[in-house]
Amino acid sequence: MVTPDEASLPDLFAANYRRLLALAVLVTDDHATAEDLVQEAFARLHGRTLADPDRALAYLRSTVLNLSRSRLRRLRTARKHDRPDDRVLPSAEEDVLLRADQRAVLDAVRTLPARQRQVLVLRYWEGMTESQIAAVMGLSNGTVKSHTSRGMTALRRRLEPTR
Repeated sequence: MVTPDEASLPDLFAANYRRLLALAVLVTDDHATAEDLVQEAFARLHGRTLADPDRALAYLRSTVLNLSRSRLRRLRTARKHDRPDDRVLPSAEEDVLLRADQRAVLDAVRTLPARQRQVLVLRYWEGMTESQIAAVMGLSNGTVKSHTSRGMTALRRRLEPTR
């Protein structure tokens, strides 16, 4: 029985990390989780005694798949125990009012000039900063601030009568 030596582990990682990550992404459908699983597989290999060191890649592949299955099983179990009865649901009236408010906001946003609408959507829907919006739209920071201010003022004016 042989332990994969310290020198071969970085080479094994460099040669196979992307392929193992692709495998984990395909199985879990979540890139961040996939990265964690592949790293965990390499951590488990470190210091492990294998009958045949040439089987290290097979061990890694098997470990990634087993960890993926365990993760999916835990998620399934968690979903099973997350009963909708335990959550507080809004009343039918609250739901209707909320949807009416959302429609009113969307209708008001649609009436804005294109630049103001784009800036507000990037700022409040996408959560981008003024600098990021300026870079994406090819505008100065000052222009982004101006469009944001004018758009918000116009929305307040349009939505005020509904309040």
